[in-house]
Amino acid sequence: MKRITSSEDEARKFLIHKCFGDRKLFCPRCREHKLYGLSGNRFRCSSCKYTFQEFSGRWINNGGLSCREWVRLILMFAGDNTAHAISQELGLSYNATYKAITALRFAILAQAIDARQLLGPETGLHTHLKGKKLTGVPARTPSETIPVFGIMEKNGWVFIDLMPNITAESVFHFNHNFHLKLVRHGSIIHTDMYQKYDALILCGDETLPLDYIRKYPGVTPYIETSNGEFWEFARERFKRYKGISPHRFPLYLKELEFRFNNRNKDLFDLLVTYICKIVPDVD
Repeated sequence: MKRITSSEDEARKFLIHKCFGDRKLFCPRCREHKLYGLSGNRFRCSSCKYTFQEFSGRWINNGGLSCREWVRLILMFAGDNTAHAISQELGLSYNATYKAITALRFAILAQAIDARQLLGPETGLHTHLKGKKLTGVPARTPSETIPVFGIMEKNGWVFIDLMPNITAESVFHFNHNFHLKLVRHGSIIHTDMYQKYDALILCGDETLPLDYIRKYPGVTPYIETSNGEFWEFARERFKRYKGISPHRFPLYLKELEFRFNNRNKDLFDLLVTYICKIVPDVD
């Protein structure tokens, strides 16, 4: 690891190998291998005429960091450091750090088995992407749906599923009319057991009656008493999510799912692999 982070050149060679392995460089648009070399480490595809660099079209092309900064940032992110701690250690602005971490979170989500659904209109995450680049996040309008997720832990694995037929308003309806218990941690709300799920979970905002949530003295929701490992793993991390918004919440949930399901693996290697993948088409 010291060799990889020792210089920009070493970090660049490492990341390019993660992008292409032992394969020849190819066009990220049409996968053509016949390319023309241009100045400034640029290439032009002989087939579709696209001009690109080694990292074009990939998640790592978001953030504006040097290769060495990317490697060091991924190391710290793998170690579960906060954006503030990473920006301080690397001498980067908080905004640059946060943008790079957001690219990492998108790269994680894009590898989930339900990525196509999560990058669609049901969450609004597709609006963060313009082509292969991350853009500023559009403000949520009152007419947009706040996504609701189901948490299910089985045999040491956790599955966090988007619930396409359940809205945030439905969750409050279940609470009011069927006494489904709700617990609020800031803007994050979770329920008691629902069907096959240990809990439903969502991130609310001012459009929801957060102060309405009833207290259940002496009654603890199932997920907090089920002896599962995930909720203990996630609870402390939820406390770090200050000012999180509903449209970003899926990124944080999928990061938690990734960290928990790979808790005994080398997260750095997985994260580097993910950030070097080509951004999928979401149109």
